[in-house]
Amino acid sequence: MAATAKGDKIEKIIARLQARIGEGQFYEAQQQTRVVAARYTKAANWPAAIDILYNVAQSLLKAGQGGSGGDLCVLLVDTYKQAELKPDSASKGKLLTCLRLFDGREPTRKKYIGEMIAWSSKYGEFPAGDPEIHHVAGSLYAEEHETADAERHLILGTKDSSDVLARMEYEWFKEDEAHTAALYAGRAILPYLLVANVRAANGAYRLFTSALNQDRGTAMGVQDVSSSTADIRVYPSIPLLNFLGLLLLAVQRGSPELYRQLSAKYASHIKEVEAWHEPLEMIAEMYFSISRPRQSNPLMDMMSGLFGGNAGGGAPAAGGAKRPSIMSPTPSSNMPAAEGLD
Repeated sequence: MAATAKGDKIEKIIARLQARIGEGQFYEAQQQTRVVAARYTKAANWPAAIDILYNVAQSLLKAGQGGSGGDLCVLLVDTYKQAELKPDSASKGKLLTCLRLFDGREPTRKKYIGEMIAWSSKYGEFPAGDPEIHHVAGSLYAEEHETADAERHLILGTKDSSDVLARMEYEWFKEDEAHTAALYAGRAILPYLLVANVRAANGAYRLFTSALNQDRGTAMGVQDVSSSTADIRVYPSIPLLNFLGLLLLAVQRGSPELYRQLSAKYASHIKEVEAWHEPLEMIAEMYFSISRPRQSNPLMDMMSGLFGGNAGGGAPAAGGAKRPSIMSPTPSSNMPAAEGLD
């Protein structure tokens, strides 16, 4: 009986605050919500604080008050952190419901996404943040043609993310010349390999090339080549797309020799795409145990000798905006293995 009374009290508080929003008193509703939520947070009544913040934040967002609603959303995540709440379908569901209500132009949204990722990283099982949160955020950015933000999240998303990412890259590619196809496909394939998600890399390649074949296959003179071990499509006018397909085959076979042959055969083409150089060195080391070339820097060599460490290492090359070659920034060496993404 007491629990029911408490529940009724919370519902009345929410209704009163939502009435303020209905009257156009947006700032007052936001401030009163913060005060009431703080009272329940101080008492460690987490369900009440969460219920109030979640419902009022939604109402403000639906009323077009992205700043006020976003502020309460960030406070909602902070309450999750104080409660040490773990990511599950219920806790994530509330956050994602709010996320979908944001206007894409609302600046607070990016902060909110960052807070969600940080919370799920600390209290969940994925060091880089929960894949479902990444997928929803990345999908929203993809719909809005915010390619860099979409890539950053979809690379760490769910098993459905590779399709969303490949479609986005293909739509972007359609604005460019046919011979640039590999640069756009590579923006999905190489980062997926760098986070150890081979299945997603293959899925992105299949979707991208299928769309390409459907739209331009005849004009490009695509050839199907079959052997006893594999079926491969060859693009005479896009050698780097052939390289990506054969790279995926080499990764699946774990064949250093095949990778060396590929690198030699396509060396002149790869040389032209500077931003692929470091990612390919990392992939060679990850999948084929081929050590990365030592960066030659006299000053760094001297420092390394003095302090007994390795002070060298080149920075990732930046890709161009119009003719991309890989997502930027390049995932760092401490990027978690993506076993949970398969």
